[in-house]
Amino acid sequence: MHVDEMMATRFVCAKCRAQGAKTKRFAATGTGLSKLFDIQHNKFVAVSCLKCGYTEIYDPTVLEGRSNLGTVLDVLFGG
Repeated sequence: MHVDEMMATRFVCAKCRAQGAKTKRFAATGTGLSKLFDIQHNKFVAVSCLKCGYTEIYDPTVLEGRSNLGTVLDVLFGG
C-alpha cells in the first residue's frame, strides 16, 4: 500500500477525532536561488480530515524510507 493511501485510511483527526482523510501531494520552493528561479524541490503530503477539513503536512521522504511505516502511522494518528 502506498504511503498516501495508508495515511488516508489510518488518519484520526487531532481536532475533531473523526477518521478518514484525503491526501494531496504538493511541491514548494526553498530559499535562495531555488526561490529566485521557482525551483520546487521540496515535496510534501497534505492530509485533510474529511469531516472538518483540518490539515496536517508531512514530508514523504521521511515516511517512505521506514520499514516500520505502519507503526509510525499508528503513533502519528493514534491507531
